[in-house]
Amino acid sequence: MYRTAIEELHKWQTKRSKKPLIIRGARQVGKTWLMKEFGRLAFDKTVYISFDSNQRMKELFSSDLDVERIVTGLELYSGQKINPANTLLIFDEVQEVPKALTSLKYFNENAPQYQIMCAGSLLGVALHQGTSFPVGKVEFLDLYPLSFTEFLIATGKGQYVELLQKGDFAMATAFKQTYIDMLKYYYYVGGMPEVVHSFSENRDFGEAREIQQRILDAYEQDFSKHAPPGAVPQIRMLWNSIPAQIAKENKKFIYGLIKKGARAKEYEQAMLWLTDCGLVHKVHRVNAPSLPLKAYEDLKSFKLFLVDVGLLSCMVRLNQGALLDGSELFKEFKGALTEQYVLQQLKTLKSLETYYWTNDRGGAEIDFIVDSGDAVIPIEVKAETNLKAKSLKMYQERFRPELSIRTSMADYRREDRLLNLPLYAIGMLQFTIGRGQGIRD
Repeated sequence: MYRTAIEELHKWQTKRSKKPLIIRGARQVGKTWLMKEFGRLAFDKTVYISFDSNQRMKELFSSDLDVERIVTGLELYSGQKINPANTLLIFDEVQEVPKALTSLKYFNENAPQYQIMCAGSLLGVALHQGTSFPVGKVEFLDLYPLSFTEFLIATGKGQYVELLQKGDFAMATAFKQTYIDMLKYYYYVGGMPEVVHSFSENRDFGEAREIQQRILDAYEQDFSKHAPPGAVPQIRMLWNSIPAQIAKENKKFIYGLIKKGARAKEYEQAMLWLTDCGLVHKVHRVNAPSLPLKAYEDLKSFKLFLVDVGLLSCMVRLNQGALLDGSELFKEFKGALTEQYVLQQLKTLKSLETYYWTNDRGGAEIDFIVDSGDAVIPIEVKAETNLKAKSLKMYQERFRPELSIRTSMADYRREDRLLNLPLYAIGMLQFTIGRGQGIRD
């Protein structure tokens, strides 16, 4: 299975002075597979250490963090000689041994020749528990479920990706029904690697659903196993309210939908836990679409999305028959799947902070607003071919953006400052605004 993150790992490997790399992401998005596959492709040897329920590793890192002593211990444990020139060291579920995280500082300062890659599904949670973190001594790569582009490649449609990457929309439009059909499959199957692998092998939607349900069940088990006991009921209630939140006409998160009379303060810890785990994405409103967007962030108003569109369709028990109903799937529960899909693709773009905008009275809303570095770009999401967009027109008249993007089921078209980008091509936004997935300090 091809992941675009592999290219970023190659860039990391060739840096003259690289730091230990931490891959962040929700459980089961493919972090372990990615690290092992990169080790297989790019190194002579890979030494893989899982810290999950590993008492020996807890003991190794419990005393002093002398790098030479630690490396000797890792060699004894793995039965392999660690040559820093040709060996990739992998620390998996590293949050289970907090002092292993701390040791990355000493590897970076005292033994930068060692090439170390780490991952942890609950790493964000661990950091909020007071773990001593090596700030400035590591690099990060965020990993998400497969994008639609990666899904096309995994299902044998790599040539269709090449068309979009070349910007050959005349040819792409001629084959748009294939893109639309595959997009329907993606809405149903989503991008969780195990689900995509099964679907690419068997084309069995029922089996895809079974795997998705197992993943959702595993997440629920994580709530009980890893979350603070007092927060577990709130986590479950918040988690289960998300489909109803997304299905509203106004998708601003409302605590009262969790239960009558609910207040933000009651659910602060639950919200933090779910975001730290990477299971939900918060998209905040901005008061004004000006640079930098972060300075205009409204912390009280936000929309909440799941980690994966396929998991969302499983949670709402989307019927397999919806795949046959023309374009109706894209309009399912007020276009919620479509907005979830678009946000999921935007998350895979490098350092792209995503917000949304409404006017003060809430009468106009732009679904997403992104910062290209030197401009603010509004993105209007339409779940069908009807392109009437009063909010976007109002925004354009008021703020006069250099570029606006409308993504829908309509064909590619450029009209002065408005770009009509098909939903199946939203992942090509990086070529429009000069962004790509990447590693950052």
